[in-house]
Amino acid sequence: MTRLWDKGTSLDAQVLKYTAGDDHVLDSRLVRYDIRASIAHAEMLGEQGLLLPADLAAIRDALTAIGAEHASGRWQISLEDEDCQTAIENLLTARIGAAGGRLHAGRSRNDQVLAALRLYMRDAAETLSQGAGSVADALDALASRQGEQELPGYTHMQQAMPSSVALWASGFSAELRDDAEGLQLTQRRIGKNPLGSAAGFGTPNLDISRESTRRRLGFAVTQEPVTAVQLSRGKAEAQLLFEITLLTQDLGRLAADLMLFYSQEFGFVSLPAAFTTGSSIMPQKRNPDVFELMRGRSAVAQAALTEVLGITQKLTSGYHRDLQLIKPPLFRGIDSCLQTLEILPSALGGVRFRPENIRLDPAIHAAADANALVARDGIPFREAYRQVAAKFEDKE
Repeated sequence: MTRLWDKGTSLDAQVLKYTAGDDHVLDSRLVRYDIRASIAHAEMLGEQGLLLPADLAAIRDALTAIGAEHASGRWQISLEDEDCQTAIENLLTARIGAAGGRLHAGRSRNDQVLAALRLYMRDAAETLSQGAGSVADALDALASRQGEQELPGYTHMQQAMPSSVALWASGFSAELRDDAEGLQLTQRRIGKNPLGSAAGFGTPNLDISRESTRRRLGFAVTQEPVTAVQLSRGKAEAQLLFEITLLTQDLGRLAADLMLFYSQEFGFVSLPAAFTTGSSIMPQKRNPDVFELMRGRSAVAQAALTEVLGITQKLTSGYHRDLQLIKPPLFRGIDSCLQTLEILPSALGGVRFRPENIRLDPAIHAAADANALVARDGIPFREAYRQVAAKFEDKE
Protein backbone atom coordinates (compact mmCIF):
# COMPACT_ATOMS: atom_id res chain seq x y z
CA MET A 1 0.00 0.00 0.00
CA THR A 2 1.43 3.36 -1.10
CA ARG A 3 0.33 6.45 0.77
CA LEU A 4 0.62 9.99 -0.55
CA TRP A 5 3.32 10.79 2.00
CA ASP A 6 5.16 7.44 1.84
CA LYS A 7 8.95 7.51 2.09
CA GLY A 8 9.45 3.74 1.95
CA THR A 9 9.20 2.93 5.65
CA SER A 10 6.44 0.79 7.16
CA LEU A 11 3.84 2.30 9.47
CA ASP A 12 3.08 0.67 12.80
CA ALA A 13 -0.46 -0.78 12.75
CA GLN A 14 -1.44 1.01 15.96
CA VAL A 15 -0.16 4.32 14.63
CA LEU A 16 -2.11 3.82 11.41
CA LYS A 17 -5.31 3.09 13.31
CA TYR A 18 -4.80 6.09 15.58
CA THR A 19 -3.84 8.62 12.91
CA ALA A 20 -6.30 7.49 10.25
CA GLY A 21 -9.14 7.32 12.75
CA ASP A 22 -12.48 6.88 11.02
CA ASP A 23 -11.48 8.72 7.86
CA HIS A 24 -11.73 5.59 5.75
CA VAL A 25 -15.41 5.37 6.74
CA LEU A 26 -16.22 9.08 6.83
CA ASP A 27 -14.60 9.83 3.48
CA SER A 28 -17.05 7.73 1.49
CA ARG A 29 -19.21 10.83 1.04
CA LEU A 30 -16.21 12.80 -0.23
CA VAL A 31 -15.14 10.46 -3.04
CA ARG A 32 -17.24 12.07 -5.76
CA TYR A 33 -16.10 15.52 -4.70
CA ASP A 34 -12.43 14.55 -4.67
CA ILE A 35 -12.87 12.99 -8.13
CA ARG A 36 -14.40 16.21 -9.40
CA ALA A 37 -11.68 18.40 -7.89
CA SER A 38 -8.95 16.08 -9.18
CA ILE A 39 -10.30 16.26 -12.73
CA ALA A 40 -10.43 20.06 -12.50
CA HIS A 41 -6.83 20.08 -11.25
CA ALA A 42 -5.71 17.78 -14.06
CA GLU A 43 -7.40 19.93 -16.68
CA MET A 44 -5.67 22.99 -15.24
CA LEU A 45 -2.31 21.21 -15.42
CA GLY A 46 -3.04 20.41 -19.05
CA GLU A 47 -3.87 24.04 -19.79
CA GLN A 48 -0.60 25.12 -18.21
CA GLY A 49 1.44 22.65 -20.21
CA LEU A 50 2.28 20.63 -17.11
CA LEU A 51 0.41 17.53 -18.29
CA LEU A 52 0.50 15.97 -21.76
CA PRO A 53 -2.86 15.66 -23.56
CA ALA A 54 -2.64 11.87 -23.58
CA ASP A 55 -1.97 11.78 -19.83
CA LEU A 56 -4.81 14.20 -19.19
CA ALA A 57 -7.24 12.07 -21.17
CA ALA A 58 -6.12 8.92 -19.35
CA ILE A 59 -6.45 10.61 -15.95
CA ARG A 60 -9.87 12.06 -16.71
CA ASP A 61 -11.27 8.77 -18.05
CA ALA A 62 -9.84 6.68 -15.21
CA LEU A 63 -11.04 9.06 -12.49
CA THR A 64 -14.53 9.13 -13.99
CA ALA A 65 -14.63 5.32 -14.01
CA ILE A 66 -13.27 5.10 -10.45
CA GLY A 67 -15.95 7.50 -9.22
CA ALA A 68 -18.73 5.57 -10.96
CA GLU A 69 -17.47 2.29 -9.53
CA HIS A 70 -17.45 3.71 -6.00
CA ALA A 71 -20.98 5.03 -6.42
CA SER A 72 -22.14 1.55 -7.46
CA GLY A 73 -20.42 -0.08 -4.48
CA ARG A 74 -17.66 -1.85 -6.40
CA TRP A 75 -14.92 -0.57 -4.10
CA GLN A 76 -14.66 1.00 -0.67
CA ILE A 77 -11.95 2.88 1.20
CA SER A 78 -9.98 0.65 3.57
CA LEU A 79 -8.12 1.52 6.76
CA GLU A 80 -4.89 0.80 4.89
CA ASP A 81 -5.84 3.56 2.44
CA GLU A 82 -6.24 6.06 5.33
CA ASP A 83 -8.56 8.29 3.33
CA CYS A 84 -10.29 8.74 -0.01
CA GLN A 85 -7.39 10.74 -1.48
CA THR A 86 -4.94 7.87 -1.07
CA ALA A 87 -7.47 5.28 -2.22
CA ILE A 88 -8.28 7.19 -5.40
CA GLU A 89 -4.66 7.91 -6.30
CA ASN A 90 -3.64 4.28 -5.75
CA LEU A 91 -6.48 3.06 -7.95
CA LEU A 92 -5.54 5.63 -10.56
CA THR A 93 -1.85 4.70 -10.74
CA ALA A 94 -2.71 1.00 -10.74
CA ARG A 95 -4.77 1.56 -13.88
CA ILE A 96 -2.74 4.05 -15.89
CA GLY A 97 0.73 3.81 -14.43
CA ALA A 98 3.10 6.76 -14.18
CA ALA A 99 0.56 9.17 -15.63
CA GLY A 100 -1.44 8.80 -12.41
CA GLY A 101 1.51 10.02 -10.36
CA ARG A 102 1.69 13.20 -12.44
CA LEU A 103 -1.72 14.32 -11.14
CA HIS A 104 -0.33 15.38 -7.79
CA ALA A 105 1.92 18.08 -9.24
CA GLY A 106 0.94 21.48 -7.89
CA ARG A 107 -1.11 20.32 -4.96
CA SER A 108 -0.82 18.93 -1.44
CA ARG A 109 -3.17 16.60 0.33
CA ASN A 110 -4.03 19.65 2.46
CA ASP A 111 -5.64 21.71 -0.30
CA GLN A 112 -6.92 18.54 -1.95
CA VAL A 113 -8.84 17.51 1.18
CA LEU A 114 -10.16 21.01 1.76
CA ALA A 115 -11.40 21.33 -1.83
CA ALA A 116 -13.44 18.12 -1.49
CA LEU A 117 -14.78 19.22 1.90
CA ARG A 118 -15.90 22.60 0.61
CA LEU A 119 -17.59 21.10 -2.43
CA TYR A 120 -19.40 18.69 -0.10
CA MET A 121 -20.39 21.46 2.35
CA ARG A 122 -21.69 23.57 -0.52
CA ASP A 123 -24.14 20.82 -1.44
CA ALA A 124 -24.94 20.02 2.20
CA ALA A 125 -25.81 23.65 2.99
CA GLU A 126 -28.11 23.78 -0.03
CA THR A 127 -29.82 20.51 0.92
CA LEU A 128 -30.28 21.66 4.52
CA SER A 129 -31.70 24.98 3.37
CA GLN A 130 -34.19 23.25 1.09
CA GLY A 131 -35.11 20.87 3.90
CA ALA A 132 -35.87 23.75 6.25
CA GLY A 133 -38.05 25.24 3.53
CA SER A 134 -39.95 21.96 3.17
CA VAL A 135 -40.74 21.91 6.89
CA ALA A 136 -41.92 25.52 6.62
CA ASP A 137 -44.18 24.49 3.73
CA ALA A 138 -45.63 21.68 5.85
CA LEU A 139 -46.40 24.18 8.62
CA ASP A 140 -48.07 26.48 6.12
CA ALA A 141 -50.20 23.54 4.96
CA LEU A 142 -51.20 22.87 8.57
CA ALA A 143 -52.18 26.53 8.93
CA SER A 144 -54.29 26.24 5.76
CA ARG A 145 -56.08 23.17 7.12
CA GLN A 146 -56.87 24.44 10.59
CA GLY A 147 -55.59 28.00 10.74
CA GLU A 148 -58.82 29.50 12.07
CA GLN A 149 -58.81 27.28 15.13
CA GLU A 150 -58.30 29.40 18.26
CA LEU A 151 -55.40 28.59 20.56
CA PRO A 152 -54.30 30.13 23.82
CA GLY A 153 -51.03 32.00 23.53
CA TYR A 154 -48.72 31.35 26.45
CA THR A 155 -46.23 33.40 28.42
CA HIS A 156 -44.61 31.97 31.55
CA MET A 157 -46.51 28.74 30.74
CA GLN A 158 -49.81 30.48 31.46
CA GLN A 159 -52.58 31.49 29.07
CA ALA A 160 -51.78 35.07 28.15
CA MET A 161 -53.43 36.27 24.91
CA PRO A 162 -55.54 34.69 22.17
CA SER A 163 -53.67 33.02 19.33
CA SER A 164 -54.58 30.57 16.58
CA VAL A 165 -53.20 27.58 14.72
CA ALA A 166 -52.33 29.95 11.88
CA LEU A 167 -50.33 32.26 14.17
CA TRP A 168 -48.62 29.34 15.90
CA ALA A 169 -47.66 27.54 12.69
CA SER A 170 -46.70 30.64 10.71
CA GLY A 171 -44.42 31.83 13.51
CA PHE A 172 -42.40 28.64 13.24
CA SER A 173 -42.48 28.63 9.43
CA ALA A 174 -41.16 32.20 9.31
CA GLU A 175 -38.25 31.30 11.59
CA LEU A 176 -37.45 28.16 9.61
CA ARG A 177 -37.28 30.22 6.42
CA ASP A 178 -34.95 32.57 8.25
CA ASP A 179 -32.84 29.53 9.17
CA ALA A 180 -32.86 28.47 5.52
CA GLU A 181 -31.52 31.90 4.56
CA GLY A 182 -28.85 31.64 7.25
CA LEU A 183 -27.71 28.34 5.79
CA GLN A 184 -27.43 29.94 2.36
CA LEU A 185 -25.24 32.68 3.82
CA THR A 186 -22.63 30.09 4.82
CA GLN A 187 -21.75 29.83 1.14
CA ARG A 188 -19.64 33.00 1.47
CA ARG A 189 -16.96 31.14 3.41
CA ILE A 190 -17.52 27.78 1.76
CA GLY A 191 -17.22 29.24 -1.74
CA LYS A 192 -13.48 30.01 -1.65
CA ASN A 193 -11.16 27.96 -3.84
CA PRO A 194 -8.32 26.47 -1.75
CA LEU A 195 -6.61 24.62 -4.62
CA GLY A 196 -3.14 25.89 -5.41
CA SER A 197 -2.42 26.85 -1.82
CA ALA A 198 -0.90 23.35 -1.44
CA ALA A 199 0.48 22.88 2.08
CA GLY A 200 -0.25 26.52 2.81
CA PHE A 201 2.55 28.29 0.95
CA GLY A 202 1.72 27.84 -2.73
CA THR A 203 3.56 25.85 -5.40
CA PRO A 204 7.10 27.21 -5.96
CA ASN A 205 8.49 26.82 -9.49
CA LEU A 206 5.20 25.55 -10.94
CA ASP A 207 3.15 27.89 -13.09
CA ILE A 208 -0.35 26.79 -12.07
CA SER A 209 -3.65 28.66 -12.51
CA ARG A 210 -5.82 28.90 -9.41
CA GLU A 211 -8.37 30.81 -11.47
CA SER A 212 -8.77 27.81 -13.75
CA THR A 213 -9.70 25.44 -10.93
CA ARG A 214 -11.92 28.11 -9.35
CA ARG A 215 -13.88 28.45 -12.57
CA ARG A 216 -14.12 24.72 -13.21
CA LEU A 217 -15.38 23.96 -9.71
CA GLY A 218 -17.74 26.91 -9.44
CA PHE A 219 -16.12 28.53 -6.43
CA ALA A 220 -17.05 32.18 -6.04
CA VAL A 221 -13.52 33.41 -5.40
CA THR A 222 -9.98 32.12 -5.03
CA GLN A 223 -8.78 32.34 -1.44
CA GLU A 224 -5.85 34.72 -1.16
CA PRO A 225 -3.16 34.84 -0.01
CA VAL A 226 -2.25 31.16 0.12
CA THR A 227 -1.36 31.44 3.80
CA ALA A 228 -4.98 32.37 4.61
CA VAL A 229 -6.27 28.97 3.51
CA GLN A 230 -5.05 26.96 6.51
CA LEU A 231 -5.93 29.82 8.85
CA SER A 232 -9.51 29.57 7.58
CA ARG A 233 -9.84 25.86 8.40
CA GLY A 234 -12.80 25.26 10.69
CA LYS A 235 -14.47 28.62 10.04
CA ALA A 236 -16.85 27.55 7.29
CA GLU A 237 -17.44 24.31 9.16
CA ALA A 238 -18.25 26.18 12.39
CA GLN A 239 -20.49 28.66 10.60
CA LEU A 240 -22.44 25.83 8.97
CA LEU A 241 -22.79 24.05 12.32
CA PHE A 242 -23.87 27.30 13.98
CA GLU A 243 -26.70 27.72 11.48
CA ILE A 244 -27.59 24.05 11.92
CA THR A 245 -27.72 24.63 15.68
CA LEU A 246 -30.15 27.53 15.26
CA LEU A 247 -32.27 25.44 12.92
CA THR A 248 -32.36 22.41 15.20
CA GLN A 249 -33.25 24.60 18.17
CA ASP A 250 -36.28 25.87 16.26
CA LEU A 251 -37.18 22.31 15.34
CA GLY A 252 -36.74 21.29 18.98
CA ARG A 253 -39.07 24.04 20.20
CA LEU A 254 -41.65 23.02 17.60
CA ALA A 255 -41.40 19.42 18.81
CA ALA A 256 -41.65 20.54 22.44
CA ASP A 257 -44.89 22.41 21.72
CA LEU A 258 -46.40 19.42 19.96
CA MET A 259 -45.48 17.08 22.83
CA LEU A 260 -47.05 19.47 25.34
CA PHE A 261 -50.17 19.79 23.22
CA TYR A 262 -50.28 15.97 22.90
CA SER A 263 -50.29 15.35 26.65
CA GLN A 264 -53.57 14.26 28.27
CA GLU A 265 -53.66 17.47 30.30
CA PHE A 266 -53.81 19.50 27.09
CA GLY A 267 -55.13 17.14 24.44
CA PHE A 268 -54.90 19.89 21.83
CA VAL A 269 -53.53 17.67 19.08
CA SER A 270 -53.52 14.14 17.79
CA LEU A 271 -50.28 12.86 16.31
CA PRO A 272 -50.09 10.40 13.43
CA ALA A 273 -49.93 6.83 14.71
CA ALA A 274 -47.02 6.06 12.35
CA PHE A 275 -44.92 8.64 14.22
CA THR A 276 -45.65 7.42 17.75
CA THR A 277 -44.55 4.24 19.50
CA GLY A 278 -45.94 1.94 22.18
CA SER A 279 -44.85 1.12 25.69
CA SER A 280 -43.31 -2.24 26.59
CA ILE A 281 -45.31 -2.42 29.83
CA MET A 282 -48.30 -0.03 29.57
CA PRO A 283 -50.78 -1.21 26.92
CA GLN A 284 -52.56 2.14 26.69
CA LYS A 285 -49.53 4.26 25.83
CA ARG A 286 -48.69 5.95 22.55
CA ASN A 287 -45.41 7.83 22.96
CA PRO A 288 -44.21 10.82 20.88
CA ASP A 289 -40.71 9.33 20.56
CA VAL A 290 -40.02 10.89 17.16
CA PHE A 291 -40.68 14.37 18.50
CA GLU A 292 -38.68 13.70 21.66
CA LEU A 293 -35.67 12.81 19.53
CA MET A 294 -36.18 15.94 17.44
CA ARG A 295 -36.06 17.97 20.63
CA GLY A 296 -32.93 16.19 21.81
CA ARG A 297 -31.03 16.52 18.55
CA SER A 298 -30.50 20.23 19.03
CA ALA A 299 -27.87 19.15 21.57
CA VAL A 300 -26.12 17.08 18.90
CA ALA A 301 -25.66 20.14 16.70
CA GLN A 302 -24.52 22.38 19.53
CA ALA A 303 -22.02 19.78 20.74
CA ALA A 304 -20.62 19.41 17.21
CA LEU A 305 -20.18 23.18 16.94
CA THR A 306 -18.41 23.33 20.30
CA GLU A 307 -16.13 20.47 19.28
CA VAL A 308 -15.06 22.18 16.04
CA LEU A 309 -14.41 25.48 17.79
CA GLY A 310 -12.40 23.67 20.45
CA ILE A 311 -10.21 21.92 17.87
CA THR A 312 -9.21 25.11 16.06
CA GLN A 313 -8.76 27.50 18.97
CA LYS A 314 -5.17 28.55 19.71
CA LEU A 315 -3.59 26.62 16.84
CA THR A 316 -0.60 28.36 15.36
CA SER A 317 -0.65 29.26 11.67
CA GLY A 318 -0.16 26.65 8.97
CA TYR A 319 -1.47 23.10 8.76
CA HIS A 320 -1.88 20.82 11.78
CA ARG A 321 -3.10 17.23 11.89
CA ASP A 322 -5.62 18.32 14.55
CA LEU A 323 -7.70 19.71 11.69
CA GLN A 324 -8.50 16.17 10.56
CA LEU A 325 -10.65 15.86 13.71
CA ILE A 326 -13.11 18.43 12.35
CA LYS A 327 -14.73 15.92 10.01
CA PRO A 328 -16.49 13.69 12.58
CA PRO A 329 -18.45 16.48 14.33
CA LEU A 330 -19.11 18.26 11.04
CA PHE A 331 -20.59 15.16 9.41
CA ARG A 332 -22.45 14.19 12.60
CA GLY A 333 -24.11 17.60 12.87
CA ILE A 334 -25.10 17.64 9.21
CA ASP A 335 -26.43 14.07 9.21
CA SER A 336 -28.47 14.48 12.40
CA CYS A 337 -30.17 17.62 11.11
CA LEU A 338 -30.85 16.13 7.68
CA GLN A 339 -32.54 13.12 9.27
CA THR A 340 -34.90 15.39 11.18
CA LEU A 341 -35.67 17.51 8.13
CA GLU A 342 -36.44 14.43 6.08
CA ILE A 343 -38.98 13.01 8.52
CA LEU A 344 -40.68 16.14 9.85
CA PRO A 345 -42.82 17.22 6.84
CA SER A 346 -44.59 13.84 6.79
CA ALA A 347 -45.05 13.96 10.56
CA LEU A 348 -46.59 17.42 10.37
CA GLY A 349 -48.89 16.23 7.60
CA GLY A 350 -50.61 13.96 10.14
CA VAL A 351 -50.95 16.49 12.97
CA ARG A 352 -54.57 17.42 13.77
CA PHE A 353 -55.73 20.00 16.29
CA ARG A 354 -58.73 18.91 18.37
CA PRO A 355 -61.18 21.82 18.80
CA GLU A 356 -63.23 19.89 21.36
CA ASN A 357 -60.32 19.99 23.82
CA ILE A 358 -59.19 23.58 23.31
CA ARG A 359 -60.54 26.01 25.87
CA LEU A 360 -59.48 29.61 26.32
CA ASP A 361 -59.61 31.18 29.78
CA PRO A 362 -61.99 34.18 29.61
CA ALA A 363 -59.27 36.28 31.24
CA ILE A 364 -57.15 35.80 28.11
CA HIS A 365 -58.92 38.83 26.58
CA ALA A 366 -57.78 41.20 29.34
CA ALA A 367 -55.19 43.00 27.23
CA ALA A 368 -57.75 43.46 24.46
CA ASP A 369 -60.21 44.88 27.01
CA ALA A 370 -57.59 47.42 28.16
CA ASN A 371 -56.86 48.39 24.56
CA ALA A 372 -60.58 48.86 23.95
CA LEU A 373 -60.80 51.32 26.84
CA VAL A 374 -57.88 53.28 25.39
CA ALA A 375 -59.53 53.42 21.97
CA ARG A 376 -63.02 54.22 23.27
CA ASP A 377 -62.33 56.57 26.18
CA GLY A 378 -58.93 57.98 25.29
CA ILE A 379 -57.51 57.20 28.71
CA PRO A 380 -53.82 56.31 29.22
CA PHE A 381 -53.06 52.64 28.79
CA ARG A 382 -51.78 52.35 32.36
CA GLU A 383 -55.13 53.61 33.68
CA ALA A 384 -57.00 51.17 31.44
CA TYR A 385 -54.65 48.40 32.64
CA ARG A 386 -55.49 49.17 36.28
CA GLN A 387 -59.25 49.24 35.61
CA VAL A 388 -59.22 45.86 33.90
CA ALA A 389 -56.87 44.36 36.52
CA ALA A 390 -59.24 45.52 39.27
CA LYS A 391 -62.09 43.49 37.76
CA PHE A 392 -60.08 40.30 38.01
CA GLU A 393 -58.91 41.11 41.54
CA ASP A 394 -62.54 41.50 42.62
CA LYS A 395 -63.27 37.95 41.39
CA GLU A 396 -60.49 36.37 43.45
